[in-house]
Amino acid sequence: MNPQSDVLLELCDFLYPRSPYYGQFKPEYLAFNANLQEFSQRVNYICNLQTGGKITPEEAYKQIHLLWKQLKHAKKSIEIV
Repeated sequence: MNPQSDVLLELCDFLYPRSPYYGQFKPEYLAFNANLQEFSQRVNYICNLQTGGKITPEEAYKQIHLLWKQLKHAKKSIEIV
């Protein structure tokens, strides 16, 4: 494999860590778990940006609120009860 692609894979693993799914295996549960992990990763970035003074608390709240709405929509579209 190309050394440059190895570095990119390691960088992606570092920036976007994934945890294994241990729940009951159903495709919809697995899909929602992926959405939930992405939500938590993005909230973490937003919190860090706000803590570092790069965005205002109001902007952080708006972004997190939008992500929450997207997660709720994803849950409904996957049809998880």
